[in-house]
Amino acid sequence: MNPKRVRVLREGVLRSTGPVVYWMSRDQRLADNWALLYAQEQALRTAVPLRILFCLAPSFLDATIRQYRFMMDGLKEIESRAGLFNIPFQVVPGEPNKVLPHLLEQLNASLLVTDFDPLRIKRDWTRRVAGRIRIPFHQVDARNIVPAWVASGKQEFSARTFRPKIQRLLTEFLEPFPALARHPFSGPEPAVPTDWNRLEKGIRVDRSVGEVTWLRPGEKGAASSAARFIDRGLPLYGRQRNDPSAHGQSDLSPYLHFGQLSSQRLALNVVGANAPGEAKEAFLEELIVRRELADNYCFYNTSYDSLEGFPSWAAKTLEEHLADRRPVLYELQDLEEGRTGDRIWNAAQTEMVRRGKMHGYLRMYWAKKLLEWTPSPSEAQRVAVYLNDRYEIDGRDSNGYAGIAWSIGGVHDRPWPARPIFGTVRYMSGRALEKKFDTKAYIDWVASL
Repeated sequence: MNPKRVRVLREGVLRSTGPVVYWMSRDQRLADNWALLYAQEQALRTAVPLRILFCLAPSFLDATIRQYRFMMDGLKEIESRAGLFNIPFQVVPGEPNKVLPHLLEQLNASLLVTDFDPLRIKRDWTRRVAGRIRIPFHQVDARNIVPAWVASGKQEFSARTFRPKIQRLLTEFLEPFPALARHPFSGPEPAVPTDWNRLEKGIRVDRSVGEVTWLRPGEKGAASSAARFIDRGLPLYGRQRNDPSAHGQSDLSPYLHFGQLSSQRLALNVVGANAPGEAKEAFLEELIVRRELADNYCFYNTSYDSLEGFPSWAAKTLEEHLADRRPVLYELQDLEEGRTGDRIWNAAQTEMVRRGKMHGYLRMYWAKKLLEWTPSPSEAQRVAVYLNDRYEIDGRDSNGYAGIAWSIGGVHDRPWPARPIFGTVRYMSGRALEKKFDTKAYIDWVASL
């Protein structure tokens, strides 16, 4: 694998006796996982065992039982298959910075490897773990095709500035995956079977949000959904992706969010698919350029979920229009329950609450209306992040934070003609939506859910 995918978080010399431990976090899969492949490569080099640890935090941002159950069902599949590779897999309750250092000492680990996540909470966990251990600690970007620290050394202004950098590097990084091998070295510590009932009792999350039933969690479900989309949906993607009434999106973002599906594997399969070139180009733009631009934003801007993350021109124009009269102000409960005077917005919110996913094109309109219906941009941002992270299966993700910041704060966009409330931030109207797709068909479909 390309060594540029790896960066050293803590220096040190590998001991030859203890296992290499892969702290799995963002990339929850065995197949097509550069972090796991690197960990095995290091374990083979020193002829030591390999283990996978996953730390299950009792709470995580605004995640509910909806997201936890989807994630845990995927982890159960990993546990059932890891033994086939002679790689013990263990789920440990607790925040990583509190439980991982002690576990590593118990195992006499020789090296710790983890995957990459730009979110503040994950980076804080990584920093704290690095400060409490005495062994080498390496990080592998197994999420982005081009590692975030290689793609760019700064926050990019827009897709226009980021795209050529990615395109120049794709030839180097869009490479085939080697297969994960059955590991030849076994350790004295066998895998401890996970007590899933006990784990679930230990999480402190809202259990009132319904779980999703239209998606099968885990690597197998991700692979079959991806194959089905490439076969049936991809040929039509170019003309259907921005039409919520056509249901032309891939619906793969939950799998990508939890790392149950590799974006690089998906990209390789799309490149080789029998589909029109414009459809493949449109999908790869979203999968590679837009998703990796979102990671770039969160990696280089730690205020990605607040007003402080907006570009100066947007912050200035929103401040200038802060006192503009709002047409109506809604309470959070009314917004959460989809009780506004806008039927399209209500349907989008209802789809998210009931199904755990909102159409990407409508998510932009949904967030922009919150700017009109709340007292300030900071409140609009807060409400958008709360609702998105609570109900979306793929919430708490750089893609979601970047999308909300684009909608409300002009991130990755440019100034537009000024208007009330928005200033020069791009505006979207319900009338424009009605010209783009059959809004009645979409509203009726949501009502049938």
